[in-house]
Amino acid sequence: MQNKLILASSSPRRQELLKQVNIPFIVQATNVDESQITTSVPEQKVKQLAILKGSSVSITDQVVLAADTVVSYNGEIFEKPKDKTDAFDMISALSGHVHEVFTGVLIRSSDGEVVFTERTEVEFWRLSKEEIDWYISTDEPYDKAGAYGIQSIGAMFVKQIVGDYYNVVGLPLSRVVRELKRFAMYPKNVPEVFHKMQR
Repeated sequence: MQNKLILASSSPRRQELLKQVNIPFIVQATNVDESQITTSVPEQKVKQLAILKGSSVSITDQVVLAADTVVSYNGEIFEKPKDKTDAFDMISALSGHVHEVFTGVLIRSSDGEVVFTERTEVEFWRLSKEEIDWYISTDEPYDKAGAYGIQSIGAMFVKQIVGDYYNVVGLPLSRVVRELKRFAMYPKNVPEVFHKMQR
């Protein structure tokens, strides 16, 4: 019998991505004190937060998947904006420039764990004040790192990306699927040959 996957996140984007590749899961959102992670290095921060979230879930025969995503520009971490002013400042800073998106991932079971970080570069078109004002008047920016959603309206700001698109959405999907194979977890209804595919 296959282990059960617990997604230690309430993020609707991560849930949609796992559904997209037919991986069954249950949601168990975590309530951890993220302020205890004090590093300002994006790669370290997302990795430590993923470990913190995933380690807070009790397991027996389950596999836990936890992740955290941040946007970084000029060494500054952009998380979810606090308000309209914060969202305006973030989008203004990203306008016309290349920024980085980092996602840290923890997958763990009682038999072991895998931790990794994925990085994607995103370049924005140069945006007018009117475009930014319109965007922050929508509901979209306020539950997303960097104050934009590449999978929805915010897509019109993106000139190009280098790396995994799904990492920007919130989960490096293909890497996650391959790492889950270590835990004998596979998408539903895939042929046996997929189980042997190299990670």
